[in-house]
Amino acid sequence: MNILTTNNLLKLMEEDSLQIVDVRPVDAYNGWPMQNESRGGHIKGARSLPLKWTHYMDWIDIIGAKGLLPEHQIAIYGYKPKEAEQVARFFALAGYHNLSLYHNFVDEWSSNADLPMERLANYQNLVSAHWVNELISGGKPPHYNNNQYVVVHAHYRNRDAYLSGHIPGAIDMDTLALEAPETWNRRSPEELEKALLEHGITADTTVVLYGKYMDPDNADPFPGSAAGDIGAIRNAFIMLYAGVKDVRILNGGFQSWQDAGFGVSMNDEPKKPCKNFGVTIPQHPELAVDIPEAKEMLAASDAELVCVRSWPEYIGEVSGYNYIDKKGRIPGAIFGNCGSDAYHMENYRNLDHTIREFHEVEKIWEAVGITPDKHLAFYCGTGWRGSEAFFNAWLMGWPKVSVFDGGWFEWSNDPDNLFETGLPK
Repeated sequence: MNILTTNNLLKLMEEDSLQIVDVRPVDAYNGWPMQNESRGGHIKGARSLPLKWTHYMDWIDIIGAKGLLPEHQIAIYGYKPKEAEQVARFFALAGYHNLSLYHNFVDEWSSNADLPMERLANYQNLVSAHWVNELISGGKPPHYNNNQYVVVHAHYRNRDAYLSGHIPGAIDMDTLALEAPETWNRRSPEELEKALLEHGITADTTVVLYGKYMDPDNADPFPGSAAGDIGAIRNAFIMLYAGVKDVRILNGGFQSWQDAGFGVSMNDEPKKPCKNFGVTIPQHPELAVDIPEAKEMLAASDAELVCVRSWPEYIGEVSGYNYIDKKGRIPGAIFGNCGSDAYHMENYRNLDHTIREFHEVEKIWEAVGITPDKHLAFYCGTGWRGSEAFFNAWLMGWPKVSVFDGGWFEWSNDPDNLFETGLPK
């Protein structure tokens, strides 16, 4: 198989048919230096296709979904030659023959500031299992300069998910601590302060949130409960809104912790309440949009409401929820396409539940007019899927992103609010 030099790769990058494939962990791709490389991130234009994913049965579907075709030139790199070679063999078995390997990423590419690289803008807020393990083991992982942290296992009315196995030292937090079941909106500032302090969280606490994936076919019927990790992101959004300064998400949730082979605890960890949150809640009211501002955004040329629901929900075939009767969409909202139904976010996730490659999300959004120059408010039925799409944009560093917290549930409850069904005109 052809072995590329750095100069070879630079010349190939001028050709349209070249596809560069990064087989390192998604966290390294996003920006974390995991092998002492000089610069974190990936070669500009590279696609993320970790070696780990070759263990999945639908490998062919994965590379097809990424637009990698047999007629492309494929240049593969990783931390170790052996890793790139393993992925190359899978490509070859799938009928790809124009394959090359690049083995000088760490010692030549990342060490040369003149060679182009990219990374997720706020990658430090999306942490790996190894980062969390170093934290709870008493170390000082990169980009952590605090002396107080809380690891939070998020769930919706399911402490059994926590008690059956969690990250050692993690406390549990029911999403109902931060959102009210009457509206599924964030709770009042007073209620948020009380809940956060009860969980030992102040504005200056580093909070690491994660959830545990559950099979949607066997989960509680509340949309979002099928995947505890989306509950973690819902809580993260509300904490950011409240004013917690350092909020992190474990990329891939509890699945990533297990995949890394770290130990699991079944202890019911006691919460350590605090007395003073430190700032007035909310510190970032701009992150949440309610109906009056949502209506203003619909009429504005520099703003968009983004509907992060499934197509059947968007066109009014289903409401998506057993407690919402009205079907349809908010007129003027852009379709942000969560996935197959209200219980899934597969269009924003990889198969191992890590957050999808940000270049892919950005490309999908750009095609429908979701761009960073506008004020964007993401919504779904009750805020969970909207919060995850918001978090994607926030990680990308997009400057004006919010969650329309009431979403379809609150909008459809007011008979004076217009709605549409059927195919958009």
